[in-house]
Amino acid sequence: MADENAGRPPRPTLAVWKFSSCDGCQLTLLNCEDELLSIAGAIQIASFPEASRQVMPGPYDVSLVEGSITTPADAERIREVRAASRYLVTIGACATAGGVQALRNFSEDLAPVVYARPEYIDSLRTSTPIAEHVPVDFELHGCPIDRRQLLEVIGALLAGRRPKIGNHSVCMECKRAGRVCVMVAHGTPCKGPVTQAGCGALCPSVGRGCYGCFGPAPGWTFLPFGTAEPARTVLTLVEPARAKPAQARPAQTDPAPREASQE
Repeated sequence: MADENAGRPPRPTLAVWKFSSCDGCQLTLLNCEDELLSIAGAIQIASFPEASRQVMPGPYDVSLVEGSITTPADAERIREVRAASRYLVTIGACATAGGVQALRNFSEDLAPVVYARPEYIDSLRTSTPIAEHVPVDFELHGCPIDRRQLLEVIGALLAGRRPKIGNHSVCMECKRAGRVCVMVAHGTPCKGPVTQAGCGALCPSVGRGCYGCFGPAPGWTFLPFGTAEPARTVLTLVEPARAKPAQARPAQTDPAPREASQE
């Protein structure tokens, strides 16, 4: 029987990777259900241990990375993933901001308090996002991520275009939906002004303040606990490293800055 794929161009390959996380963002992909069947028809799912034991060797066209870096083994493995991936997309609050486990970054070492033999724990002192270790082509925020945004990112990469994901705060989503501000109208504490949009302003839509599940909004970062004011930073969006043709670099003594477009 002839191979039904004979003569067809090879499908793009997708790999899904887990680091320090709860697997919730991977479950979002599985929960796409009908859409996942369409995705499986357009791409080759080469590695996705959450869904299948089949693992194909790289390189991979797209890698979705969930979780933060918390161990020396993680730091080494993410470099291997980057080397094997054409596009690397981080998904979820853990991968993009360090996750709830990043609370360790602002406290003393608690391993001696929790474990009877802390010398057996091979862990880094901090929990850090993937972008602090390797170049990242796109970040998808959320805890967990939004399925519509995930499908948009995968579809955009397959089509060779930049994903249409907004870079604004939850407040913008509230205003566009015509909802009353819970902070102004009711005095309810709300993190909407400094939280990345993408959830559809779910909590404010039912009268609750935003909890900040999608992480800091563009341009906002937060200093360690106890600091009253947040620090304002410049947001940079990095274009996919392999999306542009290589250009000759002129000779110079100082290192060239990384290309980035600002929004």
